[in-house]
Amino acid sequence: MKTIFSIACSIMLLFVSCKEQKKEAVSSAPETEAQEVASTDTDQEWTVLFDGSSFDGWKAYGGENVPDHWKLEDGAMVFYPPENREEGATYNLITEKRYTDFELSLEWKISEAGNSGIFWGVMEKPSLKQPYESGPEIQVLDNAGHPDGKNGTTHQAGALYDMIAPSKDVTKAVGEWNTCIVSIDHKTQQGSVVLNGEKIVTFPVNNDAWNALVSGSKFADWEHFGKYTTGSIGLQDHGDKVAFRNIKIKEL
Repeated sequence: MKTIFSIACSIMLLFVSCKEQKKEAVSSAPETEAQEVASTDTDQEWTVLFDGSSFDGWKAYGGENVPDHWKLEDGAMVFYPPENREEGATYNLITEKRYTDFELSLEWKISEAGNSGIFWGVMEKPSLKQPYESGPEIQVLDNAGHPDGKNGTTHQAGALYDMIAPSKDVTKAVGEWNTCIVSIDHKTQQGSVVLNGEKIVTFPVNNDAWNALVSGSKFADWEHFGKYTTGSIGLQDHGDKVAFRNIKIKEL
């Protein structure tokens, strides 16, 4: 009789234990799902502007289609300057969408003695023939090989062009990829450039300090320069081969 009672108790304990394990497994499921959702939300903070396979979301400045001088190669968009350029012809790219407050992340690779740039706040107007007439520029440059590298530090790679110099030269050798993050936040009135993991430039935006910067630069008398808090992102045709890849943006 005692043996039968012991067996019955063991069966009851096993049943309770299994039930508790099942309850624990069920109660832990929502936590795992929440973690997955949180991870997805983190990934979704960034919007891909260029995935390496198409020019979707990009257009010519002052035009519609992406110029043929921009090619897709090995997951990058590569600009090949024309050998015989028509007078006045330019082949700058801009995003179809306009942005206000954001972090822009991309990689760039410049050719030997090459020059290019990254714009924001670009506004298309018939009277403005170039994106740099409205959009401030973060310089892309072969510091050692291009004359601009010797033309003052505010013209070197990573600089807020002609206004704020990088704190140091952290560029990689010509032919290697450089990772650049440009932050523009009009709410905090702050902008910055991180190049290859180091913050090398900070600057004010949309305030009196910004206006003072502009007034001390070559853009002082440019009616539209730096005036638009919302505008397109632009990539410059400066007449040299340049490549960009892994372009994404996080709106703030």
